[in-house]
Amino acid sequence: MTLDANYLRGTMAAVLSMLQHSTCPENLAFYFLTAHYAPELFYSIRKTFPYLNMKIYRFDSNRVRDKISKSIRQALDQPLNYARIYLADTIPDDVKRVIYLDSDLVVVDDIAKLWSTDMEEKVVAAPEYCHANFSLYFTDKFWLDPVLSKTFEGRRPCYFNTGVMVMDVDKWRSEGYTEKVEEWMAVQKLQKRIYHLGSLPPFLLVLAGNITAVDHRWNQHGLGGDNFEGKCRGLHPGPISLLHWSGKGKPWLRLDSRKPCTVDHLWAPYDLFWSSRHHFFEE
Repeated sequence: MTLDANYLRGTMAAVLSMLQHSTCPENLAFYFLTAHYAPELFYSIRKTFPYLNMKIYRFDSNRVRDKISKSIRQALDQPLNYARIYLADTIPDDVKRVIYLDSDLVVVDDIAKLWSTDMEEKVVAAPEYCHANFSLYFTDKFWLDPVLSKTFEGRRPCYFNTGVMVMDVDKWRSEGYTEKVEEWMAVQKLQKRIYHLGSLPPFLLVLAGNITAVDHRWNQHGLGGDNFEGKCRGLHPGPISLLHWSGKGKPWLRLDSRKPCTVDHLWAPYDLFWSSRHHFFEE
């Protein structure tokens, strides 16, 4: 996970949810990537979870700063949002597999079940959404280009959300996936605008149609609404193992504003900040 002052509250809730629902919480190891030296963040997590098996690694924002092109939402343009691309190069070489998770989610099942996914020789495993209109993730300039538009030939590309991914980081390193994603970021930055959505589209360009599909229960995403207004959304039908507030609306902000969406009350029990304040007011 990434670690940032603006999302610390979400990170804490995510960690708590995993610990609570894990059969063997002592087996969980957390790797946090942060863009700045921030001892106060480390202290906050250590104080809250004194026995947590965790390490914090500095992500060098300069690796990506000049490669970022402006997207539709400012939050998507932060260098730390691109840290997942460099994850394999940042954590220790002896780590072979990780689960990358965004900070705006809670896990309501044993995360070990997701960890045990059969990767089928693929570098990434994640829920796929093949009913989504895949063409909308790229601009007309992309689809009308006679060369670029052939990118997905030979594969059946489907949208997947990069906020929940099982990653074979050993394979990612050895097969140069960081460089493959960077190549598409360079096309966007230096040649023509082929997408609008930050770090997601270059992932799709490299991996869509070539990942291992995971059950949809492991990413009930979009609970934060769209990227513009963040309007309330309901749950999709079916079993749920992970709730994800991707989109503009974050549950802690909506709860604080006293204008929460119904789904935000599913996040609230894991909110360590609000729980302490709410208890104080109840007294």
